[in-house]
Parts: sequence; C-alpha cells; structure tokens
Amino acid sequence: VAADSVTAFINVNVVPMATETVLPAQTVLVKDGIITTVGDVDRVRIPEDALTVDGTDRFMMPGLAEMHAHVPSASSEQLDRYFTLFVANGVTSVRGMLGDPSHLELRRDILDGKVFGPRLTTSGPSLNGRSISGAADARRQVREQSAAGYDFIKVHPGLSAEEFAALAQTANEIGIPYAGHVTVAAGLARALELRMATIDHLDGYFVALLPADSTGSGGYGGFFDVMLAAELDVDGIEAVAAATAAAGTWNVPTETLIENRLSETGIDELRSRPEMQYMPDETVARWAAATEALRSENGFDADVAQQAIAIRRSLILALHGAGARLLLGSDAPQVFNVPGFSAHRELELLVAAGLTPYEALETGTTAAAEFLGTNTGSVQQGKDADLLLLDANPLEDIANSRRIHGVMLRGDWLSSRDLEERLARFIDGTVRP
Repeated sequence: VAADSVTAFINVNVVPMATETVLPAQTVLVKDGIITTVGDVDRVRIPEDALTVDGTDRFMMPGLAEMHAHVPSASSEQLDRYFTLFVANGVTSVRGMLGDPSHLELRRDILDGKVFGPRLTTSGPSLNGRSISGAADARRQVREQSAAGYDFIKVHPGLSAEEFAALAQTANEIGIPYAGHVTVAAGLARALELRMATIDHLDGYFVALLPADSTGSGGYGGFFDVMLAAELDVDGIEAVAAATAAAGTWNVPTETLIENRLSETGIDELRSRPEMQYMPDETVARWAAATEALRSENGFDADVAQQAIAIRRSLILALHGAGARLLLGSDAPQVFNVPGFSAHRELELLVAAGLTPYEALETGTTAAAEFLGTNTGSVQQGKDADLLLLDANPLEDIANSRRIHGVMLRGDWLSSRDLEERLARFIDGTVRP
C-alpha cells in the first residue's frame, strides 16, 4: 500500500513502548506515514478506502533500530541484500558506523522512496591512527565532516591522546556527536570526561577495571581485551557504571559480536544458523576462518573467554542499573551477525544479562529515538509509522520479537508474504531477479 493512503490495523494489541503496558483491542490508523489514531476498536471509524489489516491476537510495537551497522557504499551490490534483511527483521532504522560519501545521498534517497531500506543515520569516514596526522588535522577533519552533513564522527583505534582530545573538543564545540572506540592512549575516564556520545563494544571498560598494580594492559589482551578478564577488579564495575551515567555517555554493547567469537558454540553450529542461508558462502567461510583464527591465537584461553562473557554481562546490567543508557546494536554484518537477525540475538543477550524484555526492547525503540532525535520509537498518535506486527507478545518472551507478521516502513505496509518474497531473492547467498 502507498504511504499516502490509509492503513487500518483492526483489533490489535498495542505495545506502545512509551510505557510498559499492552493496550488490548485497539484500532491503529496510519496516513501519510504518520500514526493518526490509536483507539478502542469499538470507537474508531475506519475510512471506506482504507487497507485493513486484521490485528486479532497479534501485537503491534515500534520498529527496531540497529545502532551499530555497517552500510556498504550506495553502489554496492550487497546494499539491497543488507537493507532487505534489516527490514524483514523489523529493523526500520540503522546507524551506519563506517560512513562513505555516497551515504549522504543514500540517506535522502531512502526517505524519498528511491531506495528500499531503513532510515539511515551515518557517520563520516573513520577517524583513526592512519587517517589522522596530528591534533590540527583531527580538528580540520571533524569540521569538514560536519560541514559535509554527516550525522556524527566515527572514532577507530590508533589516535594519540592529543589527537583524541582535539577531535572530541572540536566535535563538542561545533555540536556534532562522536562515537565508537575508546582510544587506548586516552582511556575510558578521559572519553567520559570529553562527553563521548556512545562507546561501542564496551570498549575500554576492561582496561579501566584493571587493578592499579596490574601489568595486563601491556600484555596480550586479545579481542576487546577479553583475555584480561581473570585480572579484573570486578568490584569496580559499579563505579565505572556510575561514572558513565554521570557523563551522559551511552553504550552500544554489541554483545552478540563478542559472544559469537568467544562462546563455546562450535563454528559448525554458528555456520549452520538458519540466517546464514541469506549470506554469500564466501562471507560465511571468511567469518568461520576469522573465528577459528581468534580461538587459536597464542594466549587465547577458553576459560578466561567465558569469564569475560560473564563480566561483560554483569557490566551491561550494572550500566543499566546505574542509569547509564544502552542502545541496541549488534555490529552487522560482522562475524556471524547477519543483518536484522543479529539484532534479535542481541535482544536475547540483553535479557540473558538481566534486563527484562521491555527494558531490552527500549534500547532499540524509545531509547534509540531519544538518542537520534527522531519521531519514531513508540506507537502513539503523531509518531512516524515505523511499526512491527507480531504473532505473540514480546513483553512475555523476547523471542516473540522475531515472530513478525508484517512490517510498516514509513507508512508502507509489507506483509509477511511481501517480506518472504524479498528475502527469497537472497537465499543461498545468490541474488535472484
């Protein structure tokens, strides 16, 4: 259905996400991409020309935001695959963490309906130890990216403490967020002091939890310092969580990325996950090789890896408990993280860390909308119509967020059949017309 006609979802259970409740037996009307009515099924009049969708025994919630995605260039043959996978899984917004100049026009083309895909928020090209040469250059590049129209600055490893400070101070001065990795030379405390917008992957927290007399930070830390786990002062978790909350810095844990690589799940089992059928064989093989290489590294200890997973989950729960805000992000497509599917795996890991299903869903709905400043994230009159229709209540079981009956993308209704037809083009890693 075109976004400028009326769509009526009749007798649906609404999970508004603005509050932890379910509104039973509602009719939701959408016109011109906006929710115009949410009201009792017996009281809302349905326009004669409306497309009607039966919501009986179904649940409507806002679309999800993937807050750590990697979007290929606008000309990439993979773009339609990734965008289809996101939308089919109910991801209606993505934050692209590795920007490209083509993303500026792509961002507009998506909203104009020229390209099928979720809303795009994009960083500029990564600022890192190879792309920056000195503090003055850091300041210049931040200003240039802001002037070009990127939404935020992406920080990758390798910056000196002076370069990181120059980047951060310039970004704060001109009002553009900066996000990503915590520069080792600066450290977590300095990143919080300089009001980093988001820390992704919980980067920097393990080093911050090392005892003062530890030499661990100079040895083999492994993937995001996980091999430091046995040395950490876990009694310090509450303090770093409180400091994060006080700084106003948000976290995007990408826990599924870390657990895919560190967990005891066998590589063959990871390769056989149902969603792998939508990725090219060579991509899945590359993911398997990277995981095997990491688990075989000299210094990798499987027991310490399990300890690291437990500490990371404790850290996620402590950040949430301290009021430090969390955002849903899985780092897709990355190792065994298939776009869209991995967002649901991330939700399940947030619940495994101790969040309730509602609290986990907040990270990808109301919290994401608050962080991005968008008119999405809840099912309320006047909100943009990015919506999911589910076959079961996601507040009862987070796995129910996967049970997608259809997706409304900016007012355009896509039934399960529509989504299946789009997905079928990419089965077995091939692209069909």
